[in-house]
Amino acid sequence: MSSAREIKESEARKKGLVTAAVAVGSVAMGVAVAPAAGVVGLGATAYLGYRWIKYRIDNGIRFT
Repeated sequence: MSSAREIKESEARKKGLVTAAVAVGSVAMGVAVAPAAGVVGLGATAYLGYRWIKYRIDNGIRFT
């Protein structure tokens, strides 16, 4: 049975992976499709990154 701490760390890891995947996709879209599409994607990446950092801070998860 997982502890609450392990569950929160797992959720933080998933949020970080989603943010990284969106970042890679928006850069690829900016290069392959159009720079404007990449800018929109980077805006989404910034928002998801903010939510990820805020989640880690609120739950006291350190970057080690």
